[in-house]
Parts: sequence; structure tokens; C-alpha cells
Amino acid sequence: MTQALTFRDIRTVFHLLRQYAGASQTQIAIACGMTQGKVSETMKKGGRQVTTLEVFERIADGLHMPDIARMTLGLAPLNLNTPPTTANAKVITPRDDPAGLVPDAFLGSLDVDPDVEEGNPVRRRTFTKLAGASLFSAILADLPADGAPLEGVEAFAAALAGHPGIITDPGPTALSVRRLDQAVAAAKRNYQDSQYSTVIKSLPHLLADLRTACATYEGDTRLHAEALSAEAHHVAASILLKLDEEGLASVAADRSMQAARNSQDLTIIGSSARIITHALMNDGHHGAAIKTASTYAERIDHDIDERTPEFLSVYGALLLRGAVAAGHRTDRDTAATLLDEAQAAGRELGGDYNHRWTAFGPTNVQLHRVNIALQLGDAGAAIQEARRIDLDRISLTERKATLLIDTSRALTQWGKHNKAYDVVRFAHQIAPEEISARPAVHRVLHDLMATAPLSTKRQLRVFTTEIGVHL
Repeated sequence: MTQALTFRDIRTVFHLLRQYAGASQTQIAIACGMTQGKVSETMKKGGRQVTTLEVFERIADGLHMPDIARMTLGLAPLNLNTPPTTANAKVITPRDDPAGLVPDAFLGSLDVDPDVEEGNPVRRRTFTKLAGASLFSAILADLPADGAPLEGVEAFAAALAGHPGIITDPGPTALSVRRLDQAVAAAKRNYQDSQYSTVIKSLPHLLADLRTACATYEGDTRLHAEALSAEAHHVAASILLKLDEEGLASVAADRSMQAARNSQDLTIIGSSARIITHALMNDGHHGAAIKTASTYAERIDHDIDERTPEFLSVYGALLLRGAVAAGHRTDRDTAATLLDEAQAAGRELGGDYNHRWTAFGPTNVQLHRVNIALQLGDAGAAIQEARRIDLDRISLTERKATLLIDTSRALTQWGKHNKAYDVVRFAHQIAPEEISARPAVHRVLHDLMATAPLSTKRQLRVFTTEIGVHL
């Protein structure tokens, strides 16, 4: 670790954290104010290198580096009055630090390894000992203890695997159907408000409670618990897809469908088919995604007894998901057919609603027309569709932010870089986590940065630095 810090080799620092502290990429990202995608890129061999002082400071602060580690990294100590010294002090001379990476206060704390090869431009140094017992204690004190609670994506993985640290034995209050109902509704609401960090924090334990409830209850109560489990796993899969965790998202989507079938509720089955379609599409299986959406839409349309608002909403939303998959496959005819069928369902529904948490209605069909035009490479058509949408009619933050991101993508493709930048800034104002936390949006920003004129590049770089996204 000392060697990695000396050479500002953050890739090795992160690998050591994973190897010896058990820290996941998501945990490192949260601690350091980075995205999981940026941590992943940094950890790849030959990947992105950290070079800016501001990022080094953020990493040091986030990992609670002791002062001797901060100074080895070339940063000022937090406690300026007590520079570390030890009886075994090793010394780095200015000759060994021509770049001036090590502050003067630290010169004298490490001595030169006798095996240094003079003239080697990399200045290879092998440190045979840590700089004293105080450093050893400080490093060990910062490591998580055995049995530390899992967080972020790792908590989802544990919950989906039935990890004993997540699966608890809650009391009757925690397993009450009313409480579970409220908790699932809160998770759905927070997701639609783009409050992803809130969902990530609470949902794994809710999944565990629902698993216990489904195994505990009988009769109609169990059917209701299974329906809630299907909805909660749907949210989990949606969050994991936002984070580019396709593997875990597929597991969560499958669990959603299993629970939906156990609930014996056709609308719940149709809703879970939506997330199955989404997971298949994100994994590149566009043909299978189209088939899944079409088949389940036909099934629930055939088997349902009454075309209730809930049914129409799930049915229409499922058709839209299939249309998006067709757009990704460049299947214009299928995309157009499914969009028209969804539009007919929206007209039958009679307005924009959020039945079964679908956000379905005529306006949502318009939003999907923008996205699909973009997937088909028709940036001009996407912008024309976007112009027809009244933003004030979109009540859900997540849907509104998605439209703005799609519009920014279309404007970038159309060469309207200043407008694309303005739109993405507006999206950040209404849904900060949609911009700062999603790798897919970071790719949109990267594309804008790559093609924009110099004046827009400068603005974009300042903006992304402000929100903690490093392109």
C-alpha cells in the first residue's frame, strides 16, 4: 500500500482494498464520491488513471486515510501540528522525489531502500517495513470488522442469494402485511422520484422480510405477500439495471416473475413480464425481449375478465417495453405496431395515470416514441416528438428525467451541443441521482464531451466536476 500511495497508483490502492478489506467497487465508489463505473475503469489494467489533486483528496478523505498515508500520497496531513515520526524513520531525499509529490513535512519519515536502481525513470522502491507500529494500527483500525453490514449492490446480491446476514427473523410487526404494503409502496415511490440511494439502502432488507412473509403466511395473505414480493423484486431489478448490474438484475427479474406466478394475479404477472423484457433487452437479447413482451401481452389480454384501468396500464406498459426492444433491434415495423397498440390502450384508459406503478397513459406513449426514434437513429424525428410533449404533464421525476436525457442524446446527434448541455443540466436540477449515479448517463455525457466545441467542453467539464462525475 505504501508503494502504491507513493507512486499515486490508485488502481493498486483499490485492488488492495478489495483484496484485504473485502470492499466492493460499489462500496469504494460510495466512500470516494465516485461512480461504480469510474472505479471499475480505474481498476482495469491500462484503464483510467487518477491525476487530479481534487480526486486524490476525495479518495483520501473517503477512505479515512491516516496522515502518514495522506502524505505518502502527496497530500497535506489533516493534523499539521504533529507530523509523524518514528524511531525506525526512513528518509526520502529530494533526489528521490524530483516531481515533488511528497511534501516537505514527510521528508524524513522514510529512508531509501538499498535496492533502488539509480537512474531508473520509474524509481522502483521496495519498502520492506511499514513506517512504525502507529501506521500499522491506524491501517488496521480503518478496516471493517468481520460481519460488517453489506451495503449497496453487495446487499442486493446477498438478499437475492438468501445470505444469512440479510435474511433475519423479524417479528410480527415487521411481517405485517400492512407494513410490507407500505414499504413496497415507499420503494416504488422513491424509485419514481429518482431517489435511488434511498431505495438501495432499504430495499435489500425488505426483500428479505418479504421472503420470510411468503414462507410464513397461508391462503389469501400469502398470495398478497407474493404479489408484494413480485413488485419489490421488480424495483430491485430496475435499480440494478440503472447501475449496469445486468447479471443481478436478471436474477431479481426472475424472482419477480416467480413471485408473480405464485400470486396468481394476471396483472402482477404482466407487470413482472415488463422487467423480464427489460432485463433481456439490456443484456442484448432483443428478439427474446420482443417475444416475451408480445406473448405476455397477448396472454393477459386473452385471460383477463375485465379491462380495468390496472389491466390497461400494465398491458400498455408491456407493449411499450416490447416496442423499445424492437427499436434496439432496428425492427421498425414491430416497433411501430406495438407503439400503435399501446397508444390505443392509452386512449381507452383515458388519461395519464400511475396504476400499478406503470406511469402509463398517452403521454408515456409519446415519451417512448422519442426513445425509439433515437434508437432507430432518427435524431430529428426524436426531437420533433419531444416538441409535442408538455413537460408539465409528466408528474413522475424518473420519467421526466428520462425524456430530458433522451432529448439531450438526440440534440448531441443532431449537432446542437449547447442545447444538449442545457437540457442535461436541467435534468440534473430535477433528478440529481439520475445524472450522477447512472453509468448510462455518464456515457451520454462522454459522447457530448467528445463531439462538442471547445466552449461547451469547458462548461461541461466544470459541470461534471461539480457533480462528481469524471469523464
